[in-house]
Amino acid sequence: MLLLGPLYRFVAAHFATRINHFPLVRLVFFSVDKMLFYLFVFMVLRAVWGRLRRQPWHWRHEWKVAGFAGYLMLLLNLTVFRQTYWPWQLTWYWHRNLAAVNWVPLVETGKLWFGATRFDFWYQSLGNILWFVPFGWGIQRLARRPYRLLGVAVRGAAFSLLIEALQFLLWSGVADIDDVIFNTVGAMVGYGCFQVTRHFQKHFHA
Repeated sequence: MLLLGPLYRFVAAHFATRINHFPLVRLVFFSVDKMLFYLFVFMVLRAVWGRLRRQPWHWRHEWKVAGFAGYLMLLLNLTVFRQTYWPWQLTWYWHRNLAAVNWVPLVETGKLWFGATRFDFWYQSLGNILWFVPFGWGIQRLARRPYRLLGVAVRGAAFSLLIEALQFLLWSGVADIDDVIFNTVGAMVGYGCFQVTRHFQKHFHA
């Protein structure tokens, strides 16, 4: 870790034996650390590009861009790039058997309901929905022309498919059609939240 190493070592030294699923805590630290580093690189390159093109710099808009880009990076770090920090560390498995993909909708999620605990079931379903709520919200917030619900759903499904494809090719997770379904629902919920918020804002300022 480049940025959060000292904080993580402090947390690990004091809480590693007290917190269940501490590897998940480490994954969060590792993912946030990468997100902060690559977000800084992204925003610097964006600023340089804007300067070369002599585009005006609007701080309010750039904060929105940084927030959405940071969210996307964090999501990719948590789901795909879990074990690597630098691009050259990636190993691609181009000849994996497609039988490793869970193609049948809701079968694997249904099995989790009968597991030892319901945590995995709720994380698989509700967790995947909640992770994509910011996607539906953010893509509307940054769009020059607001998308319709179908447009947000298609883009949410496409980004979810990208995640599943990368998980499959990098062998960093289980590619599952259920994830795409729940992620798409999450993007649609985010769209709905944005529309409701905008409605109340217009009503409040009217």
